[in-house]
Amino acid sequence: MDRAYVDFKRLHVFQEGGAFFVTRTKKGIQFRRRYSRDIDASTGLRSDHTVVLAAPASRKHYPDPLRRIHFHDAEQHRFFRFLTNNFDLSALTICLLYRSRWQVELFFKWIKQHLRIKAFYGYSENAVKTQIWIAVSIYVLVAIVKKRLALEGSLHEILQVLSVTLFEQVPILQAFGEVASQEKSDGISMQMNLLDL
Repeated sequence: MDRAYVDFKRLHVFQEGGAFFVTRTKKGIQFRRRYSRDIDASTGLRSDHTVVLAAPASRKHYPDPLRRIHFHDAEQHRFFRFLTNNFDLSALTICLLYRSRWQVELFFKWIKQHLRIKAFYGYSENAVKTQIWIAVSIYVLVAIVKKRLALEGSLHEILQVLSVTLFEQVPILQAFGEVASQEKSDGISMQMNLLDL
């Protein structure tokens, strides 16, 4: 997660739940170093320390040790300082995990744009997971139908056609054929012209 979300009380909830996190440190956070690990400076690593929070208020919310990793990204000419509660992975892996967080954000953006979940019907963990899995399953099934039937429209367009013809007993190819023919036909329509062009 990005450093805007550094909240030691919440991070300790992750720790207690058995999850690990990788985040960037904010300026001004005080640490006491307990232990230093050997690093390979040729990889961009500058330091790998086990630390504890030094400020009493922060230490109250997160009393456990943390791992602070200092990394130099030669491509962007930037220095990064990461905090994690994971002591098992290599320091370089921790840095790469943070770099890949953008892919996770893009995945959630994709979910919002493609799965069309407008509201959750329940707010328990199970209800949310169930609704997301149902939406993903529908998306995958429509992708399979698109490929098997060699449909030309995008998945978004196919989902729209299916949502309109959901309760009609029309063969699927006919539903897409009718939509395509209606879009392409210039036949006589009951629609009036606005500007008589």
